Amino acid sequence: MPLLLQRMQRLAFGRRAVAHPTHPSRDIHPAWVVVLASAWLATACNVPLWREVAALPGQDTLRGWGFALAFAVIVAAGNAALLSVLAWRWTLKPAITVMLLMAAFGAYFMLAYGIAIDASMLVNVMQTDVKEAGDLLNWRMLATVLALTAPPLLWLYRRPVRRMHAFRHMAHNGALLVGSIVVIVVCLLLVFQDFASVMRNHTKLRYLINPLNSVYALGNIATKPLRLDTSTLMPLGRDAQLGASYAGQQKPPLLVLVLGETGRSVNFGLNGYDRPTTPLLSARTDLVTARNAWSCGTSTAASVPCMFSHLGRSGFEARKANYESLIDVLHHAGLAVLWLDNQAGCKGVCERVGQVHTTALQDPALCPDGECLDPIMLKDLDQRLANLPAEQRSRGTVVVMHQMGSHGPAYFKRSAAALKKFQPECTSTALQECTQAQVVNAYDNSIVQTDQFLDSVINWLSAQSDKAQTAMIYAADHGESLGENNIYLHGLPYSIAPDVQKHVPWITWLSPAMQARSGVSTPCLQKDLAERRITHDGYFHSVLGLMDVKTSVYNRDWDMFTGCRHPAAVQPAG
Repeated sequence: MPLLLQRMQRLAFGRRAVAHPTHPSRDIHPAWVVVLASAWLATACNVPLWREVAALPGQDTLRGWGFALAFAVIVAAGNAALLSVLAWRWTLKPAITVMLLMAAFGAYFMLAYGIAIDASMLVNVMQTDVKEAGDLLNWRMLATVLALTAPPLLWLYRRPVRRMHAFRHMAHNGALLVGSIVVIVVCLLLVFQDFASVMRNHTKLRYLINPLNSVYALGNIATKPLRLDTSTLMPLGRDAQLGASYAGQQKPPLLVLVLGETGRSVNFGLNGYDRPTTPLLSARTDLVTARNAWSCGTSTAASVPCMFSHLGRSGFEARKANYESLIDVLHHAGLAVLWLDNQAGCKGVCERVGQVHTTALQDPALCPDGECLDPIMLKDLDQRLANLPAEQRSRGTVVVMHQMGSHGPAYFKRSAAALKKFQPECTSTALQECTQAQVVNAYDNSIVQTDQFLDSVINWLSAQSDKAQTAMIYAADHGESLGENNIYLHGLPYSIAPDVQKHVPWITWLSPAMQARSGVSTPCLQKDLAERRITHDGYFHSVLGLMDVKTSVYNRDWDMFTGCRHPAAVQPAG
């Protein structure tokens, strides 16, 4: 009889109730663990969200406080709904641990740099290399993460969680899930008008709901293969041929594409900035600067594949398959192509052509501490080109130089000591430790370095005039925030990103020989692109047009050189 009672107790109350039948249980019900963890996540880990909510108009009124309270309950119930699905014996504590860590790191970056978290931001994180990650590490991050995770985790792992029969556990988890959803619905109904208005007019808030923003972004990334076929690379421009300008040419074309990193158009002296950040370029009269140029994305991971795509930003975002890139089309046409990378890779656009990464180079002057300044890409360049297939070089060559540029937050590392014109500069990767003036000084010094580098590229190209018809196109992949409205770095969702993260410098230099070859006039371009809006949508087509590559994927309307191409010049078929 006692054995039968014991078995009935085990089924009804779980094993721990049998182990201590006469003493109150010291364990805690999993539902309470979920509720308490969700409350901590919704409050302590969401300081960036509540700071933004507090700044909303009318938040100091009774109605504003009511909205904030309902919003907090909605966030907590959302966390609880998610955890209720994971509230099993072996998964509850690990799931809470992961969510706490995600929330802690998310809170730090949102507080420190004013960023928001979406799928593109997490892609940036996943594609960050060790050196880039090292620039972001500092004691403030460690302190924030420990403050947000240590108290709840110490409590969590010191308390036993009550064990229940599987069916009973399932019923409790189901009740918790349904209850959470009911709470969300009720709170939404109570403040629906205010909630709908805030979400519509203050889009950034939806990217600050921590850690649900990261969970949603991860889900978006995980399900991307269902929306985008990544298993097959679709061919592009396999019909590419060289145009009539190559027939009987005395000298082949040589084009350098400088892929800029983190360039703010408004900080280039060449574009009207009130500081002399581009003294060498500004002194030249043979440059074309597009002052109204806009990026395809707000991060390298988004912009670079989009720039080298034929689809444009809207088409690239809506695509159902991956395609070959501009680099492939140039290669299909029979040109020699070389990619030099001083960054974290080409994001897949150069995988089928020759590549050189500066991590393999050693130069004490240009690569201090193993991280190279951009002029390293000019070192031994003649020999690198000589190593390309001779038959392709005889037709023409395209060299891509992917800059380190002004990559943050360690702007102070992006310029040589001799080029640090603006002082004092911020020498910390925790930008909030510096004044905004110091951050701007460090960033502007990196532009001075880019000025020196681009001028050196043009001088090198000019020295090749006896054997090639040369040109350079420089375009930054995205811009940067330097503390305006407490926002730093880049990567905000395009729809809510400030203009400084999207407004980029775009500079073109055409040698007299290239102007004659292409029929494109520098004086005409200087007038045409002074104010005309151009975007990365035209990058693919402009390069093909300048290099006179005929292919069905070329779109003349997207070629920024079309308006200044002499009618007598041979144009690519499209």
